[in-house]
Amino acid sequence: MGKLWEKDYQVNSLLEDFTVGDDYILDKSLVGADCLASIAHAKMLEKIGILGLDEGEKLTGALRIIITAWLKNDFVIDKKDEDCHTAIENRLIGQLGETGKKIHTGRSRNDQVLAALRVFTREHLNIITGEVLALSRLMGEFAQKHSLVPMAGRTHMQIAMPSSVGLWAGAYAEELFDSLVLISSAYVLNDRSPLGSAASYGVPLPLDREMVADLLGFSEVHNNVLAVQNGRGKIESIVLDALEQTVLTLAKLSSDLILYSMPEFGYFSLPKELCTGSSIMPQKKNPDGLELLRAKANVLSGYITQIKGIIRNLPSGYNRDFQETKGPLLKGLKLTLDCVRIMSLTFQNLTVHEDKLAKGFIPEIYATDIAIDMVQKGEAFRDAYKKVGLSIDSLSEQNPRDYVMNRKSTGTTGNLNLERLFAKIDDQEALLDKRVNKLQQVYQNLLSQKLGSIDLIPGI
Repeated sequence: MGKLWEKDYQVNSLLEDFTVGDDYILDKSLVGADCLASIAHAKMLEKIGILGLDEGEKLTGALRIIITAWLKNDFVIDKKDEDCHTAIENRLIGQLGETGKKIHTGRSRNDQVLAALRVFTREHLNIITGEVLALSRLMGEFAQKHSLVPMAGRTHMQIAMPSSVGLWAGAYAEELFDSLVLISSAYVLNDRSPLGSAASYGVPLPLDREMVADLLGFSEVHNNVLAVQNGRGKIESIVLDALEQTVLTLAKLSSDLILYSMPEFGYFSLPKELCTGSSIMPQKKNPDGLELLRAKANVLSGYITQIKGIIRNLPSGYNRDFQETKGPLLKGLKLTLDCVRIMSLTFQNLTVHEDKLAKGFIPEIYATDIAIDMVQKGEAFRDAYKKVGLSIDSLSEQNPRDYVMNRKSTGTTGNLNLERLFAKIDDQEALLDKRVNKLQQVYQNLLSQKLGSIDLIPGI
């Protein structure tokens, strides 16, 4: 037993190391997904007569055993295997002999890799969607709780107009929810079965691609077999592009939290459990988690640029360059989930200091409101604007809560309209539950045992 492509010669050891790269390490995450796809493929080969009934049962049974071993962290991928696909096939051949050699009939490692990646990505997107929905709800509830707590609104980082903690937090809650529109679109493009496309041109066998797609719970077959491979890297970049919008929001939010928790502002206190210390200054509680989150938004952008750079000028069909798109995808998925979870932990324990927030309401913050009040009494806005602008020093302190409550238009401080957001979150959570339950039933049918999304992603 050896590599899937091995013939009658040994490849140069330097080239072997160069081509294998870190695939055998990355692929430790993909064993479960690859085995599921192989079970579906074996059942299809049995249906079209390539495998006998006993051969199909032996292969599916052996693949289930591999999944069980993998879940117990007892399935090893050696560097000489190159990847999980070779390690799995070698294990099948070692256990089943000639029957094990038949599992690869009608497929290439190319569509096999893509099938595992799409199953794995699908599960990650479901988990990320659930966590983003939970964070959006958490921040919406935070906004609701502090809906009328005055907070100075700023433009150009300067005092601008009366605002509230509720408006600030609600804005991020809605922005996070909006990013799910893109994640949903990326999910749809990823949720197509690539199996049967082989190395870009299909095979002269009556493969039932629809059966495999159905068994794996994909919404449809990725139709054109050449488009499957031409889309490799592109789908991965689309997924990360969508996730980047969520992480960009979290990075901006991190900057706000870092700034507003500084002693000079003191609007918020970060949970001490999420702050680290200094090696020299005993008093320090540093917002390292938020700072790193902000940096990781740029790391994620780098992964996207890396993938797009790899695929941009490739000719059609499979090219080995595609191998280098796997790492950025897997790392980007994990990075996004980590960022969402760090922000959720932050908001679960964020302290609001109303007294410090109130100090931001210096008299000039009411300038625009005063000008508009003059307009309501009949004065032209431009005249009112000029009069107030020339008399800023004479403005007096006011009750900031009155000005917060005075804004009644939809989405303003006195009318956050959070019920609309919560209703949307409820709807999306129901759709997600339905999708996840369907996939869990798919896996149970393939494995004759329960396996959830979380089991397919080690370390979650």
